[in-house]
Amino acid sequence: MNYKVRFVNYPLQYKNLKREIDTAITRVLTKGDLILREDVETFEKNLASFVGVKYAVGVNSCTDALIFSLMANGVGAGDEVITVSHTFFATVEAITHCGAKPILVDVEKDFLIDATAIEGVITKKTKAILPVHLNGRLSDMVKIMALAKKYKLAVIEDAAQALGAKIKMENGAWKMAGSFGSAGCFSFYPAKILGGAGDGGAVVTNNKTLADVVRLLRNHGQKTKTEIVRYGFTSRLHNIQAAILNAKFAHVPEWIKKRQQIARAYDKGLSSLSSIVLPPKPDARHIDVYQNYVLRVKKRDELFKYLAQQGTETLIKDSIPLHHQKALGLSDFRLPFSEKLAKEVISLPMYPELTNKEIDYVISCIKNFYQG
Repeated sequence: MNYKVRFVNYPLQYKNLKREIDTAITRVLTKGDLILREDVETFEKNLASFVGVKYAVGVNSCTDALIFSLMANGVGAGDEVITVSHTFFATVEAITHCGAKPILVDVEKDFLIDATAIEGVITKKTKAILPVHLNGRLSDMVKIMALAKKYKLAVIEDAAQALGAKIKMENGAWKMAGSFGSAGCFSFYPAKILGGAGDGGAVVTNNKTLADVVRLLRNHGQKTKTEIVRYGFTSRLHNIQAAILNAKFAHVPEWIKKRQQIARAYDKGLSSLSSIVLPPKPDARHIDVYQNYVLRVKKRDELFKYLAQQGTETLIKDSIPLHHQKALGLSDFRLPFSEKLAKEVISLPMYPELTNKEIDYVISCIKNFYQG
């Protein structure tokens, strides 16, 4: 369909950054620097510095970042990991790939893990907590880290949608998504705030031993070209992807500001509609980056179809909750709010290249649907 307002606009971002991206790609291809070269090392340093940690390790996806972080924390067969159902499947999938069992708890009105529900499901088998910083907002990491310390659990942050999100700590300092737990996991899928030209991911950490294990896991367990020290995988962040990400990295702060401006415009334009629940607003403790702008709405499926007819592309994600996917064997969990969200949530276009005219058009379409 030829949309008036696209949900994402990859061609436009490329057009705006064509010279920078083409220069980076040409340089990599001309030099033949394709696998684990200087661009990857530079990107890892850039990412670690941005997040405020000592180490970053580039891998081929956030899914592998999660798997490797769990493995590096000793998660395996017979263990339990606490997380949520209201997330992209990779979160739960990573736990099962390690041989562990996902223990699912409900989310709160901000779509994030209910930190007060975690303690009630901790058992002797619990090895880790895996909070998901959904839509660009941080989970309550202060409570989660306190629980982890009390029960001696690892914390692996799924920060795929939260690059640049922050929480203000009691001492007044801001702390970034991905910098709380033993590891933070990021995605550089094209639609993300910082996106490549394909899949990409990274693990960030302050733990050198963990970083070293992830480096081994991503590259066949090879310590050197001739020494293999463990079984590993093929999960390298390609050098050409790192070069593209490095070319884009300087724009991340301005892109976050633009996303915040778009969110404020949506908030203002839609606040009068009683059939809509707006996303949680940032407060004195949170800086949200609005990876997604997600509404809870009445007559969600009808709205989705209407907007498409009007030329506005939106997204309904996970209309079937993960724990209701029969093939996954998670049907024993009862998560009423997650189930409610699956029937209500819809994501609006959210990317820095959106124009004011396009934003106003989306708002007017939604108003027309509900007000007639």
